[in-house]
Amino acid sequence: MSLPLEVISQLQALLGDRFSLAKAVRDQHGRDESPYPEIAPDAVAFAWTNEEVAGVVQLCNAHRVPVVAYGAGSSLEGHVLAIQGGICLDLSHMNAILELAPDDFLVTVQAGVLRKQLNQEIKNQGLFFPVDPGADATIGGMCATRASGTNAVRYGTMRENVVALTVVTSSGKIIRVGSRARKSAAGYDLTRLLIGSEGTLGVITEITLKLYPLPEAISAATCVFPSVSAAVQAVIAIIQYGIPIARVELVDETAITAINHYSKLSLEQKPTLFFEFHGSPLGVQEQSENTQAICAEYSGSGFEWSANPEDRTRLWQARHNAYYACLQLQAGARILNTDICVPISKLAYCIDRARDLLSQSYLKSAILGHVGDGNFHALIIIDPNRVEDMQEAERLNHCIVQDALSVGGTCTGEHGVGMHKIQFMLQEHGADAIECMRAIKAVFDPNNILNPGKMLPAQPL
Repeated sequence: MSLPLEVISQLQALLGDRFSLAKAVRDQHGRDESPYPEIAPDAVAFAWTNEEVAGVVQLCNAHRVPVVAYGAGSSLEGHVLAIQGGICLDLSHMNAILELAPDDFLVTVQAGVLRKQLNQEIKNQGLFFPVDPGADATIGGMCATRASGTNAVRYGTMRENVVALTVVTSSGKIIRVGSRARKSAAGYDLTRLLIGSEGTLGVITEITLKLYPLPEAISAATCVFPSVSAAVQAVIAIIQYGIPIARVELVDETAITAINHYSKLSLEQKPTLFFEFHGSPLGVQEQSENTQAICAEYSGSGFEWSANPEDRTRLWQARHNAYYACLQLQAGARILNTDICVPISKLAYCIDRARDLLSQSYLKSAILGHVGDGNFHALIIIDPNRVEDMQEAERLNHCIVQDALSVGGTCTGEHGVGMHKIQFMLQEHGADAIECMRAIKAVFDPNNILNPGKMLPAQPL
């Protein structure tokens, strides 16, 4: 769509040179980490305050102009692409830590605060925020997609770690939901409704988060297995035994090869589990020893653990870079990333099914998994200029998701729906539940200006 001149003039008056029609700026905001082609917005608005966000949204609502909130652009499902044009509302400069309450283990931040920035600024208080999706995403974006990541097996996801929000509604009102109390039974839980809404119900501008004490001791470990199935069976046993692992990640042999090249490591090129243990020094040692014993029962070998911070950081940085390492397996590649999550008892079945399916395809692929909570990703490597690659990747993704749904799982454990997972929403939730979601959307956003075309399948004609 082309923007009305009145909208342009009023946004220029509101934001000055922080409102841009420049092609380079629009192009920068027209892509994320998804395999979709670039879709640039009609303009980009850089907001610094809640009132500016409200002003932009109110004006756009009056003129039926779409608004797409933007943080770090690290989403994987096309969340920030302006598929119906309109304004990209960039919140990255709203990056202040507003209030730290160490006695309450709470912090309130603006939406543009980056995950690593937050942890850097609170560590001298002996605190940390554990939700770690890998990418250095903004806290607002992590709320919007209901992110989780490597620590979720122990500390939970964004859903469990957000206690209050400040949100700008589609009409431009600034509302506050939730409270600083550890629990509440007052009214509908709008906080949880907005977490994971992907900018379709409101624009999140401030977040109050739970914090945790930095563990007295932390150790990391790796263990290799003869097969992915053996590694997954070991994880299931560890969870059932009740060992309070902080992280457990599966990396298959293809991803290990890519990590070695990318991060200059020499890990054995076999399916590998990455572990992290938190607690007292004796507790961490006990967790590690029990984990090693269980791994050995499933043919795990080469169990190595270290409490050295440099070794631990290098290991987890390599794991977090696995996505970018796999991109280097093919020149000019993009990745279509699956994101299913299943009951832990069905994890081995679904991974085995996915491995068999992927091995029969001509496309390169790797499997990574937050296997402690039943979530794994198939990284399917495509040439974005080859239509047949995208079609084959979508076929593989469809089969993997169908297996997950057949055992009571979900099409997306942490990346969100965006554009890519809409195709599975009706099957996963059913027509009546989708109608309830559409009704909620209509109440929050009657003119459908907030990130339109995302999350929900189109209304049938």
